Amino acid sequence: MRLDKYLWAVRLYKTRSLAADACQTGRVKLTADGRELKPSHDVKTGERYSLNIEGLHKEVEVLALPPNRVGAPLVQGFLIDRTPQEEYERIRMARQYAFERRDRGEGRPTKRDRRDIERFKYE
Repeated sequence: MRLDKYLWAVRLYKTRSLAADACQTGRVKLTADGRELKPSHDVKTGERYSLNIEGLHKEVEVLALPPNRVGAPLVQGFLIDRTPQEEYERIRMARQYAFERRDRGEGRPTKRDRRDIERFKYE
C-alpha cells in the first residue's frame, strides 16, 4: 500500500491529497533513519513514521494495512501512536493561550499578520 493512501486510510489526514502534500514537503519521515518519504513509498508492518501535522510532531508505528479507509474506532487495530505525552501537552497549552486574539479596535489581521500567525502555529 502507498504511504499517502495509508495515512489517509488510518485518518491521520483528512484527504489523500493532503497526505501526499505532506510527504512531498518533507513532513513525513521514516523514524529509523530520518529519511523523508515520497507518497509512493511502500508501507510495511513494523515501520515507524514521524509526522508533522499542523505543529504536532506525531510518531506512529504500522501494525497492519487496512483494505480501505477505516472508521475512527477501528484505527487502533492498524497503528500504534508512539507520540510522547509531552507533545500533546505542548499543543494543549499552545491552544489554551489563544495568541490569535486581537485587541478590540485593532481590526482584522493583515496578510502579513496572518502569514506570521500560520508560520508560528505550524512550524
